[in-house]
Amino acid sequence: MTIVILIFLRYFYKELEILGKSHKIMAYQLDETDVKILKHLQKDGRAQRNTIAEIVHLSVPSVSERMRKLEERGLISEYNAVLDSKKFNFDITAFIFVEVDGSDQYENFVEQVTDHPEVLECHSITGDGSHILKVRTKNTESFEKFLSLIQSWNGVTRTRSNIVLTSFKETRELPVERAIEIKK
Repeated sequence: MTIVILIFLRYFYKELEILGKSHKIMAYQLDETDVKILKHLQKDGRAQRNTIAEIVHLSVPSVSERMRKLEERGLISEYNAVLDSKKFNFDITAFIFVEVDGSDQYENFVEQVTDHPEVLECHSITGDGSHILKVRTKNTESFEKFLSLIQSWNGVTRTRSNIVLTSFKETRELPVERAIEIKK
């Protein structure tokens, strides 16, 4: 029995222009062991290879080789620490819906966003607005100043903000096992 997983990755190419960016979809074939490795690394990116080898019942060199291939194919893009924002006094998390006047302003808007570390995420969206930002600031005063700054950017015609009261779940883990399709 072969287990196939389709993982779609977005790459930016100059050949295709879709809203100023291009996309290429790629599919990868993984087995059950790769899925177990990916699931474990999502929970503990600092896991030692010998620990992973015990979990998946392989040798350390075999696990190292599989991880290297997953990295080369771009399925593992980075390893990083997740910090507790409250312990660093970033008490405000907010989502800002931004309306940008026309796609000719998108590039400028994205450049502005990438220059500001308060912005944790920026997404182009459908519905209310053209983009949504996830931001973290120290307090309401710093949030208000940052919101005023965004409103002053060229092309920004409107914003709408929602401040988070309580976060019940925040994760970057993908349900990798749900993407697998068993082929006989």
